[in-house]
Order: sequence, then C-alpha cells, then structure tokens
Amino acid sequence: MVELATLPRGAKLPAALTDLAAAIEADGGAALAAYQEPIGDHWHLFAMLPLAKVEATPYQRDLSPAHLKRMIEVMKKLDRFTEPIVAVHTAGTYWTPNGNHRRAAAAKSGAKMIPAIVIPDPEVAFQILALNTEKAHNLRDKALEVIRMYRARLEERPKSAERDFAFEFERAHYITLGLLYEKKPRFSGGVYAPLLSRVDGFLAKQLKDAIEDREERAAQVERADDLAVALVAAGKKRGLMHPYLKNFIVARSNPLSRARKNLPTCKAALASMIKALEEFDLGKIHFGQIRDAAQIAAATSVAEPS
Repeated sequence: MVELATLPRGAKLPAALTDLAAAIEADGGAALAAYQEPIGDHWHLFAMLPLAKVEATPYQRDLSPAHLKRMIEVMKKLDRFTEPIVAVHTAGTYWTPNGNHRRAAAAKSGAKMIPAIVIPDPEVAFQILALNTEKAHNLRDKALEVIRMYRARLEERPKSAERDFAFEFERAHYITLGLLYEKKPRFSGGVYAPLLSRVDGFLAKQLKDAIEDREERAAQVERADDLAVALVAAGKKRGLMHPYLKNFIVARSNPLSRARKNLPTCKAALASMIKALEEFDLGKIHFGQIRDAAQIAAATSVAEPS
C-alpha cells in the first residue's frame, strides 16, 4: 500500500489516488509511491502491475514486429527492465497508452510484473497517445490510431463537436485516411496527404453527424485512387515503368499544385482532383519527366528535418 512517508510534508492523498492504490493492491500489484509530477502538480502513482492485467489501449496502433524484436534483444542484453510504462486503470484492466512495445517485450521475456506510472484519470490516455514518441509513427500507423480514437469518442461522446478533439486527433486528414486504411490496409495514403493536409480541417459538427462527412471524403479519395491505379496500369502498358508513376500522376492532378491565397473546400478540391484524373492524358508525359520528379521529391525529403 502507499506509505505516507512518500508524500511531501503536509500533503494529503486525493481520494481518487487512494482508491487507485487499493485497486492495484486488490489486483495483485503493489502501489509503491505517490507523487505530484513537476509540470502541473497532478498526482500519479508509481506501482508494480501484474503484467497479465496490462493491455494496449483498444484504439492505438498495432505493434511493430521489428521494433518489438529489437526491444526484446535489448532487455536480454541488459538483463533488466529500465523504463516504466504509463498506464490508466479501467474496469479491472490497465491500459498503456505509452509503453505497449515495452509491455509486449517484457511479456515475451517472461516477466510477470511491470513497473508503471499509473495516472488516475483515464481521459489522459487519449492525450498521451497524441504525444506518444516511443516510436515514430508512419502515416498508416497514425491514421489507424486516430480513427480508432475517433470511434471510441464517437461511442462515448457522440454529441461532442469533432473539433473539440483536435488536440487528440492532431490532424484532420488522419481521420479521413484512417477510414481508408481500415478498408484497404495497403492503401497508399501518402500520395494524397499533400492535398488533404491543406484542405481537410476539423468539423464543427457533432461526431455523430461528422462521421458521415468523413465517410464522404474518404469515398472521394477512394474514387481518386481507383482512377490513379487504372492510369498506372495503363501507363505501364505504354512503357512508363517507374515506382514514382502514381505519385507523379496524382501530383499532376492536384488542384493546389500552385500557391493559392484562398483554398477550396475539401469536397471541391477532391472533386477537382477526380475530374483531372478522369481527363488525364498519359500521351503527354514521358519517362524523363517522371524520373526528374522522383529525384526532386527524394532530395526534398532528405532536406526536410526529421
């Protein structure tokens, strides 16, 4: 149980923290210390949790096999677990919004308990996911994580405005692309991100209504992708064999390719892209254009700070 000796002189444990400590003990864990973190003075518990009761949040990204393998190798090399996970308590389970790879690596390494910073407020899990830096997300990972959080918020708070969760979701186009990644795991969302990141904003509508707009936007992107895929197939038959061909075709069809003061709506921008793809003339492009565009894109990518 939490010892009063761990508290600052004169401090008193909030009831929520006392209840949390009792729950951890009842679950077979050990609440080791209570403390106030140094930024907002919020109360947290440092505890040892039974690993069998610790799970990933149901809406975060999937485990990376390569990253997990590397973590297991490091733990075996060090012969110790050095970084506590972050956890929140919910219905007899502990969700970790930051530390899922460490949790899985510890389990694979045979651990039965895991050190954790346990936060009394489950709502913080959504905010932590938005700031998670344990392993850099790729676009697919991030979009899937966001759409899973979106569905959770839709179920819990359907009448809340979508834009109220801008901090948690981070970028609006992650929601739209997430819907497509759910449907098509191999979808090339990065091809459409340059357009969507500029015109796809958070909606003032309630989530229960906003999801319909999101599905309409996703359907537009899917239509554009179907056209682009067909053009790539036709281009290859003409001898345009280059891995950047799809990016080139979509970039050429992007109505925002030139700087504009007044951006169109997301619906209008996607409609313009679809029209451009429908009218795209493969006979007017040649291999050298695609090769040069790919080299410029690669150089720009290297030059950008990571």
